[in-house]
Amino acid sequence: MQASELSAEQRYVSELYRRLDEVGGEARRQLDAVRRTSVGSTHQAKSERDAFARIWENRIRQLDAVQERLVFGRLDMRSDEGGDVHYIGRIGLRDDDQRPLLLDWRVPQARAFYQATAATPLGARARRHLTTDGRTVVRIDDEVFDIELLQEGGSQVQGEAALLAALTAQRTGRMQDIVATIQAEQDRIIRSELRGALVVQGGPGTGKTAVALHRAAYLLYSHRERLAASGVLIVGPTRSFLQYIEAVLPSLGETGVVLSSLGQLYPGVDAAEDDAPEVAEVKGSKQMAGLLQRAVKSRQRVPSEAQEIEVDGERIIVQPRLVEDAMRRAWDTRKPHNIARVTFNKVAIAAITQQLASTLRSRGRTVDESDLRYLSEDVRNSYDVRVLLNTAWIPLTPQRLLQDLYARPNWLAELTPRWTPAKRALLRRDRNAPFTVSDVPLLDEAAELLGEADARSDSQAREERAAHERDIENAEAAIRNMEVEGIVDAETLAAGFQETTVRETTAERALSDREWTYGHVVVDEAQELSPMQWRVLLRRNPLRSFTIVGDVAQSEAAAGARDWKGALDPVFGEHWRLEELTVNYRTPAAVAHAAEEVALAAGLAVTRSRAVREGDHPVDVREVSRSERAASVLDAVQRDLADGGTVAVIAPAAELAELQTALRETLGTDAVGYGSLGLRRAVTLLTPHEAKGLEFDAVVVVEPKQILDRGADHGRGAAALYVSMTRPTQRLTVVASAGLPEGLRRPQS
Repeated sequence: MQASELSAEQRYVSELYRRLDEVGGEARRQLDAVRRTSVGSTHQAKSERDAFARIWENRIRQLDAVQERLVFGRLDMRSDEGGDVHYIGRIGLRDDDQRPLLLDWRVPQARAFYQATAATPLGARARRHLTTDGRTVVRIDDEVFDIELLQEGGSQVQGEAALLAALTAQRTGRMQDIVATIQAEQDRIIRSELRGALVVQGGPGTGKTAVALHRAAYLLYSHRERLAASGVLIVGPTRSFLQYIEAVLPSLGETGVVLSSLGQLYPGVDAAEDDAPEVAEVKGSKQMAGLLQRAVKSRQRVPSEAQEIEVDGERIIVQPRLVEDAMRRAWDTRKPHNIARVTFNKVAIAAITQQLASTLRSRGRTVDESDLRYLSEDVRNSYDVRVLLNTAWIPLTPQRLLQDLYARPNWLAELTPRWTPAKRALLRRDRNAPFTVSDVPLLDEAAELLGEADARSDSQAREERAAHERDIENAEAAIRNMEVEGIVDAETLAAGFQETTVRETTAERALSDREWTYGHVVVDEAQELSPMQWRVLLRRNPLRSFTIVGDVAQSEAAAGARDWKGALDPVFGEHWRLEELTVNYRTPAAVAHAAEEVALAAGLAVTRSRAVREGDHPVDVREVSRSERAASVLDAVQRDLADGGTVAVIAPAAELAELQTALRETLGTDAVGYGSLGLRRAVTLLTPHEAKGLEFDAVVVVEPKQILDRGADHGRGAAALYVSMTRPTQRLTVVASAGLPEGLRRPQS
């Protein structure tokens, strides 16, 4: 019976792949046809063709990305629910007559595949999990909700085999989607409505990140018109994290999502290193917003006394009142510094021109209205006038403002009279020092206060709005002519109409445009965000539509959250809601228990969860001498490699170089990697911070007491150690030469 069931499923799965190939072939033919299309010489015609080409290119990428595990489930529904058999997969497929062959996992009809139970079957008689290898069905697992179906012999295998197989499968160095094994509590959160800010709280291993990514895919599918053109931003803590998750959304059929680390949120800056905790805490505090505002204001200064200037050989005296009046006119515009400066210059030049004309008239020269234009040009081109106006209202870039603030202690002291000298000293650094992760929100804040130096005029803005409206009309006509209704909407197509030969994706355009606003923002490890980082994200999504994922017990950042209410009330007010994940799917119970005991002993408020499996290995705790440490780590790594899968060595940054050398001498350079670039290697060396959000088959934590003590001054060392110990899916080894933290002891033999 099992063989016949496999054969039947294989026939259907083969038919689905045949249809997928047909759809992909048609998309490629359409792309070829668009590329061969002869268009006129206008930018509009060329842009329209390129926009359609991008639509088909994206469709082809989507179809290619779902080739692996295209279909993974089947629902048998009761007769009063239609009696249908529904196959569930990564995308939806229909036959030539538009009859559904495969349901996208995000459609409402697929909800029972994730949420049905024996007590609440949601109209389902049975749920079948299909395991495939390439295009071959290798296994089926059934969960039966209708006792009559068992009596009819309509089911072969029961239980949670599919979930357990997924949990125990070896890791690859990249996160895999969980679309085939989403559990009921996870599915409820994924399908939660799009309103306000949703906070997903859960301990290590509860699937927070997976839930957030699948929610992003679900929202893009369910709210395509709202989100397609503006996109979804996913923010993670590190480059390692982004590299780890980058394949998940394409595998779910979504290719237009923007991924960014906290150090990449300002265009042109890609910061990976952060400041010392005490410095990051100051830079992340909300008071930095006020400091930057005062810093910008201080660069708008009325001269203390009259200034003598020369314009085309004529010498005139400019009184402070003239400069002040021009400033007030600029301030009245309520525009950012560099944009308001245009008004300041215009008003000041006009006033100086009138003063110059009066001076010339007093000397008997005739100056009529037609002469004023030439006099104005003379004033504008005068070196003395440029010096006067630039000194009064200095044009600034965010980078220069921040560099000056850090490198000029006297200026910083003027701006912070209530700060202690020690606090000011934390910001002191060389002008040429590279920007850090904590500098990124300050650069963005400064950019908001300064504005672009070459700001568009109001007339230009009106012209651009009118052009966009014309693009929408042209897009609607093009969609009708090309007969692609339902494949693309006018707003998305119009977004591709650009008078440029550069063909950027939505993600590329968004990353290069600081003022781009997204339809939704997903923030992972959100407990690490400082108040200043939250300000950046709110500018990226003024509608405050967020999915916020994290665990306050894992907060390492000095400026991070101690509790959600304290962190989010100032940001969202009452417009956020909390959901909790309670089941630990990743971490074996023995590992979770050991990590929790250490965290509790250090005073950390742990988010408790229930592990679904005990695990096959006890925690291996090794106390060794310093001279034995490298050999002990190597021994553990070799044992774990023999079991297969991925291995991470997590240690304080100061210890990694020595460990890397020792491991590479025996295992070879190609087998041992470091940081984000090492995630594809068999063994990866990481700091506790770099390990956040990642998972491995086996983990070796080195010098746990050093990790604990490193952040003791800020109460974050316990969180760093807790994170490190909860990364494995199979085995945890702890190697210590400097003593063990309280709560962690070698098991009694």
